[in-house]
Order: sequence, then structure tokens, then C-alpha cells
Amino acid sequence: MPDTIPFVWKPSHVAPGVAPGPAWARPGAAIAMARGFVGRCPCCGQSRLFTGWLRQRTSCAHCHAPLGAVRADDAPPYFVIFFVAHLIIVILVLFDARMGLSVFAEAAIFLPITLLLSLALLRPVKGALIGLMLQLGMVDTDASDSTRA
Repeated sequence: MPDTIPFVWKPSHVAPGVAPGPAWARPGAAIAMARGFVGRCPCCGQSRLFTGWLRQRTSCAHCHAPLGAVRADDAPPYFVIFFVAHLIIVILVLFDARMGLSVFAEAAIFLPITLLLSLALLRPVKGALIGLMLQLGMVDTDASDSTRA
């Protein structure tokens, strides 16, 4: 019955008796998310989080937190789409009930609003998620993936 023996995973890179912890400061989740939301380093708030529109720095110039090792991937667009879709649908239904415009007029109004709102929220949401993931210790430790965008 080797399948019933419990297996406890222990990381091999941590010395015995030493609690693993990050080498950078970890503020509270709300502070880290707020700093990331405004585009600053979630750990220290001193340097910029992004080098481009959505490309994050590999590490913080001030506290050396591994910003590039946090993989937000598809979470920011998912949350932005979820929020913007619910907001636009509610406004569209209320607008349609009061104004009674044609479908083409509503599309001409709401499609650009949806696009602009989505683009405006994508970077702050990604920054906030990076802050939350850093605070929770969700850092990719694979050093071979340093060329990832």
C-alpha cells in the first residue's frame, strides 16, 4: 500500500531549520495592491513597476524585489473584462429603457466607451494583482525564464 503513505513536500533550496522568506519587504495586501495600482513597486513604493504599457520591470531598482518573476498572465484581462462587461451592460440596459435609441446608435456610443474603459483599467489592475501576488509570495522561482514578457 505505498499509495496511502502521506507525502510532505519540502523545498530542497532551504536549509534545515531555517524558515523560508523573501529577501524583500512585504507590506500588507492593501498597501501592496494600492502601490501596484498606481504603477509603483508594491514592496517599497519608490520605483516604477512598468517599463512599457504592460511590461513589468525585472526587479525593483530600490529594494530589488523580483517584479519580473511575478506571472500575472491572464488574470488582469479577465478581471477587467468581468468588471467592464457588468458595468456596461447595466448602463446599456438603463440607457435603452430611457432613451430608446437604435442598435447602431447604442453601438456607436457604448463600443468606444467599453474599449477606452478596458484599456484604462488594464494597467492598474495588473499592477494591483502583481502587488497581491508579491505579498502572497506567488513568485516564479525558475531563473531560466528571464526573457519572458
